[in-house]
This record gives sequence, C-alpha cells and structure tokens, in this order.
Amino acid sequence: METLVTLAQLIIAASIVIVWVFRFDNIVVEFKQYGLPDLVRNMVGASKIALATLLVVGIWYPELVLVPALLMAALMVCAQLAHIKVRNPFIKYVPSFVLLLLSLFVAAAHAGLIGA
Repeated sequence: METLVTLAQLIIAASIVIVWVFRFDNIVVEFKQYGLPDLVRNMVGASKIALATLLVVGIWYPELVLVPALLMAALMVCAQLAHIKVRNPFIKYVPSFVLLLLSLFVAAAHAGLIGA
C-alpha cells in the first residue's frame, strides 16, 4: 500500500507541474473562461505547486503529507465547481476529478484510515 500512496503522490505532483508550468497558456485561457482574475490564477498556481512540492518531500517526511493532500483535494473540488459554472464538457472534468480522488486516497492513507 505504501508504494501505491507514494506513486499517487508523485502522479499528483507531476500532473500539477506539467499543467501549471509547461501548459500554462491553457491555464490562462481557462481562468479567463471562468471569469477569475489573474491574481487568483497566480495564487492558485503557486499554491498547487507548493502543495505538489510538499507531497514529493513527504515521501521522505510523511508527517508533511496529510494537510497538503487535503488542501490539494479542496483545490480540486474548486476546479470541479469552476467546470460546472461554465458548463464544460464532461471530459474537462476528468483530470481534476482524478486528482481529487488521488488526493483523498493519499490523505486517507496518511490519516491511517486505509492501508496497512
């Protein structure tokens, strides 16, 4: 189970970096579609990158993982709500929903709710 949790942490972190660093132009377009200001976009991006970093560092320092995993899950709920607000097609919901599930899985594992 520990390997699955570590893999989930790495998938979350890599996904965030890919989207918020290498595909930032898409983020700019999406946040404009959502009607959110640049400051909010930049704060969300900085928060997600910081949380992703903590999830990676948490591989060696597990006590750091629970709060970042829960905060990442909260941000993914916000992403889902943004997709609902603009009535995006279902396929647009999938990435943030998968990251929401992975974040909840990581949080549950680090809270001792699952695993052995």
